[in-house]
Amino acid sequence: MTSKSILLICAHPALHRSRVNRRMLSAVSDLPHVHVHDLYETYPDFHINLRHEQALLEAADLVIFQHPIQWYSMPALLKEWMDVVLEYGWAYGKDGTALQGKDYWLAATTGGSLNDYSSGGTHRHAFDAFLPPMEQTANLCGMNWLPPFILFGALQVDEAIVQAHCHRYRNLLQSYPDWTASTSTPMSEIKES
Repeated sequence: MTSKSILLICAHPALHRSRVNRRMLSAVSDLPHVHVHDLYETYPDFHINLRHEQALLEAADLVIFQHPIQWYSMPALLKEWMDVVLEYGWAYGKDGTALQGKDYWLAATTGGSLNDYSSGGTHRHAFDAFLPPMEQTANLCGMNWLPPFILFGALQVDEAIVQAHCHRYRNLLQSYPDWTASTSTPMSEIKES
């Protein structure tokens, strides 16, 4: 078992109705090196405790941002969290080195299928085309951007795919950081059949 500390920041505005994100959390919440931090449960009023959040980040080796993709981005509270917590002079800029060298991992679900995220699909672009703001945030903060862990078509995929996705998520968190150096493509992208 790893001694590396993992901060899993979950940002799902309706986790109780979630088909996949809730199950992903359940699959990893008992791992002793994983701290699950549900932003919508902690900050229903959007009043974010800056110092507490920065302390959580400072203690982590891997920061996971787990959320559904909403309007090609992240849920509103996670965006607010980034605006408040990732301060100039702390996370980036002059003397902003608090996050340098930490790993940044996006674990997201999409309502759209992989085919929807193609040049001929509903969204007109591959999913990677929507990642630059998140990847640049990691870069600006000196973090290591890890290939995202994505489940496409989360509302439509069958139960076996959901179970396999959650099982793989757990295995990856248990074996962190062993898999990070050997990967250059997205970790999952388990596709609907």
